[in-house]
Amino acid sequence: MKTLSSLAILLAVGVLGAAPALAKDVVTYASPMFAEPGRGELLEAWLAKFNASQSEIEVEPVAIPFSSFANTVFTQMGGGEGPDLIRMSINDYYNAAESGLLAEIELDEDYPFKGPDQYLVVDGKRFGVLWELSGYALIYNQALIEGEAPTTFESFVEAAKAATKDGNFGYAYRTTEAESAGMWYDVCNYVYGFGGRWTDGKVPTINSPEVIAGITAFRDVYNAGVIPKGTDAATYRRMFWEGKVAMEIDNGAVATIFASQGPDIDMKVTTPPFPEVAPAIILEALVLNQNSSVKDAAKTFIEWTLEPEQQQELQVILGATSVGTEIERSPEAIAERPWLATYDQLTSQGVPILPTGLETKAADIQHIVLQEVLKLLYSGGDVAEGMTEAQNQVLALIQ
Repeated sequence: MKTLSSLAILLAVGVLGAAPALAKDVVTYASPMFAEPGRGELLEAWLAKFNASQSEIEVEPVAIPFSSFANTVFTQMGGGEGPDLIRMSINDYYNAAESGLLAEIELDEDYPFKGPDQYLVVDGKRFGVLWELSGYALIYNQALIEGEAPTTFESFVEAAKAATKDGNFGYAYRTTEAESAGMWYDVCNYVYGFGGRWTDGKVPTINSPEVIAGITAFRDVYNAGVIPKGTDAATYRRMFWEGKVAMEIDNGAVATIFASQGPDIDMKVTTPPFPEVAPAIILEALVLNQNSSVKDAAKTFIEWTLEPEQQQELQVILGATSVGTEIERSPEAIAERPWLATYDQLTSQGVPILPTGLETKAADIQHIVLQEVLKLLYSGGDVAEGMTEAQNQVLALIQ
């Protein structure tokens, strides 16, 4: 048996010869999207592209289901741990920022963010970058609408009345307490569409003339006899793709479902028929955990995601929702689903559902307002008085 020389042994175990690879900074990135069939795999492949381009950084996906995502992540962050990067809903963003859980993100260059990017700046500091946006538009079945789509609220109500016949309904939206989370989006679309906002930036404006006009319009539709009252969103959305509902105001993800489930429906999408173009939006941000020990590496990945090529690829992965920067979809995507361009345009003009300046009180304010709206729907009464009652309750809440 031959005895290896000392040099041969050292070479065999890698002590000499080629230098061993340096350890990489591992950045963990948590998103409920990784748990989604289809999109999750595509997003992981996109991350692999970044990892292949780096010699000192590696991003690892962390899949947490949507139903438990916020609770899991907040518990971890509150304990001084948690993922380095997190896809966070705007509903949680302000609470996390106020609690000191997020690190400030200072970008090295200006990026062509869409308008709603302004809502990620808190007290002059950025704690996240726009990741995904989903806005609302008027979706309609051309076969159930006479002529062109309505462009005014008055013509919209008339079109809904004309389409309500033979077991069909002209319109559908949420009007029950059980559906209050989604109903808030419906109410916001009407209020914003009539020029209302929940605050002036600091002080509640729930009984302003514009908010009263939006709530009045919301109730007028309820009283017009054009909706399947008491029906939940899952049911009336199914009714749409079955050809039993003519119109609804909904987000791009729902339009995608309609196109898939009802391929024979002559579905079209247009601007909501309100005086002001200011649809509600669902906003997701990419944030950096204050507890992270690899902040510089995480920032490198953040800025990589904002490059035009990466944004184009991410847009394909997201589908009907929009990325955070102004980019053009591929001609193939627009040819297949022309209505995507409408959603992209409206999303850029969108307004989050949170009361500006009082974001951390959003859940309580939402509950107060919706309780008054439900009373107005079910029991009648004066809209101005109902909104003044809501205003007074919110003022008491924030004092």
